[in-house]
Amino acid sequence: MFIAVLNSNVQVKNMLENELAYRADQRGIKASKSHDVFIQTFSKENMPEKDMIFSIIRETGAETIFTVSLLDKETSTRYVPGSTTSYAPYGVRYPYYGGFYGYYSSVYPVVYDPGYYTTDNTDYVESNLYDAKTEKLLWSAQSKTLNPNDLEHFTNDYVNTLIDQLIKDGVAKKE
Repeated sequence: MFIAVLNSNVQVKNMLENELAYRADQRGIKASKSHDVFIQTFSKENMPEKDMIFSIIRETGAETIFTVSLLDKETSTRYVPGSTTSYAPYGVRYPYYGGFYGYYSSVYPVVYDPGYYTTDNTDYVESNLYDAKTEKLLWSAQSKTLNPNDLEHFTNDYVNTLIDQLIKDGVAKKE
């Protein structure tokens, strides 16, 4: 399996490719990483010819090409309403105006948690598996991840899920 994470962020690309290759190897799937084979990052201006790319990929011995790419990022803001909580037993009535202590002991235990705004980030990721000889799409998965703030945690969970699903669906062959 040749692994290519299509992302301009080199740290993300390398981390995902390394983790995918490591997890694939653990499950008996030989994997090569694009950042080990292609020394430079490609852009529209310096994209090599198709034959050159496939020649290099086939030299790795890969039978399949696995790609991961970020399709879209969404940011949304939402309001989380506040709450008021009383620690008094249900049904207990307090003499609010009978004296200081009655009022104090009735009001003091009430806690107010103010509302606030929070921002959610949603990433839409697509993973595809292609036949290295025919270039035909063999398998595809789209996923949505809410608030992937910790790259290491996201990578670990995402990669394990992907590799397990590829094996379960019978499209990733163990050596």
